[in-house]
Amino acid sequence: MKKNVVSFRSNANLARQLWGEPSRIALRTLRELTVRYSLSVAGGDLQFLEGRWYVTHSGLLRLASRKGCRGIRTILQERVSDVGAGRWVFKATVYKSPSSKGFVGYGDADPSNVSLMVHGAEMRIAETRAVNRALRKAYGIGLCSVEELGSLSINRGPESDHTSSTKQSSNGSTNCQPRLRDQLCLLIRQHNLDPALVKAYAADFCGTPSLREANRGLIQSFVSHLAACAKEDRDMLICRLNSYAQPTEAKP
Repeated sequence: MKKNVVSFRSNANLARQLWGEPSRIALRTLRELTVRYSLSVAGGDLQFLEGRWYVTHSGLLRLASRKGCRGIRTILQERVSDVGAGRWVFKATVYKSPSSKGFVGYGDADPSNVSLMVHGAEMRIAETRAVNRALRKAYGIGLCSVEELGSLSINRGPESDHTSSTKQSSNGSTNCQPRLRDQLCLLIRQHNLDPALVKAYAADFCGTPSLREANRGLIQSFVSHLAACAKEDRDMLICRLNSYAQPTEAKP
């Protein structure tokens, strides 16, 4: 029990540093997520967007691993998919034990419900959403996952992203929040990190071929994760980044 309390304090302190002071309800939710599921803010398991907690794909996979998940099966639902329109539907089944009948979740994606940044990757997004929903059902996670958010929630192009960074508050003052790209660049400069290695790590973290194909929610989750790692153990972060370095060929 003591370990969970310490983990909650760590989660709460990091959440305050990353997103400001959460409401009492948000803190109570965070405590429950910490105690019941051992989800970690520093590990990138959780994301706090517009006053609500969201679980991440990586967080769900780590939870499944801790719980001894026996396997995940995904099947493309060809009858309801439309390749020409870029609409994909997947069925995912999570097996918690060898005798489990499986927990089923469906995921769909098309150009209308994904970010402009990931148009062309609808098939992978649909599969991820299906897996997330099956995992949430299997382990009783009532939170929506970041990857399940549709275009209305996370689809922000350059114009809307700039608008959000200078959004007018209710009292008429300007809330100048740096854009995600600026936040990432600032972290790289502050902690003297290799930009190329950070991009490679980010793509791996988001599960996309490149950082450009990751949606805003995933990038925001990575920025939070990188900030936490740099603050808690920079040396460990450097070692992790170095693992993404491409080997150089020896000259004859």
